[in-house]
Amino acid sequence: MRKTITAAVAVLATGLIATGCTSPSTTATAGTDAPETLVVYSNSVSDGRGDWLKKEADIAGFKLRLVDLGGGDIRNRLLAEKANPIADVTFGLNNVYFESLKKAKVLDAYTPSWAGKVDASAGDEAGKEYWPIVREPVMLVYNKAAYTKPDQAPSDWPDLWTKKQFAKRYEVPSDLGGATTQMVLAGILSRYRDDKGDLGVSQAGWDAVKAYFQDGVPAVPGTDLYAQIAAGKVDAGQMWLAGKATREQQYKVSTEAAHPKTGVPMVVQQVGLVKGTKKSAEAKKFIDWFGSAKVQAAWSKQFQTVPTNKDALAQADPAAVSATDSFTEQAIDWAFVAQHLDQWIEKIELDYLAN
Repeated sequence: MRKTITAAVAVLATGLIATGCTSPSTTATAGTDAPETLVVYSNSVSDGRGDWLKKEADIAGFKLRLVDLGGGDIRNRLLAEKANPIADVTFGLNNVYFESLKKAKVLDAYTPSWAGKVDASAGDEAGKEYWPIVREPVMLVYNKAAYTKPDQAPSDWPDLWTKKQFAKRYEVPSDLGGATTQMVLAGILSRYRDDKGDLGVSQAGWDAVKAYFQDGVPAVPGTDLYAQIAAGKVDAGQMWLAGKATREQQYKVSTEAAHPKTGVPMVVQQVGLVKGTKKSAEAKKFIDWFGSAKVQAAWSKQFQTVPTNKDALAQADPAAVSATDSFTEQAIDWAFVAQHLDQWIEKIELDYLAN
């Protein structure tokens, strides 16, 4: 990616966290880490999850420093720091990102104590360098108050740019570093696959992406989609399942998720050990603890997630499981996505966001 080199230079030169789909933050104060404090990179510690994780980990005997960034930005930072790794563990990224980290030799193989409780094929079954922890749909959500009848609401992404009533009433991302954003775009572009087309996509596909951004309202940096919905600025946008439940409570907004016939991107969050960590033994213990049935079941009940650990699933939040199972999974060739994603993002940034 064009931004990868720029981000790498910025990270190495300044040590600052680049902007992601969530507000960049760490849960530790500046200064020297205490011995065996684990540095964990994740795009899945917003909405109070990081605070909860630190508290529960502390009880279990772990000290954590969490770095919170968008999925694409986490991937880029790990690549930039490959020669001198800062992170010990990373989790929350999906298979596409983890596969690129594996190919770049950023990860170390490790088989967690709970490996037998998950479907290994949902992670890195061959290399054992990353393991599945959470399954989650990426959705198009809309304000129920704005569309009182189901047939008035958008039923699928193309409705947003093909039906005039939705023009300038939905939010589009202003930054493409987040995993949710990139998976939405992957889901759209996968519908227009053309191996002879530009970057494997037909012209109709690029026209669709152009119309998507032209007819939408750019996200305001630092302002949540649900804040914009509550303020009446927009009526629809992208969201992941756990984020929907949290934000509905926070912003007192009731939303519904579209259930496209073609399905939605169903992502599987992973966890992996960073190669070169000097705290390998402690990092492995943390992975064993974090992916365990007890912790994943508690995580599910607290944050409406669906664990991949079979024992945890039996104790998981039933509403989250039911909601996840209500979606059809879109048929996406993730190997094809992984091959082209960086180039897609660069093209969109240059051709559609820069104009």
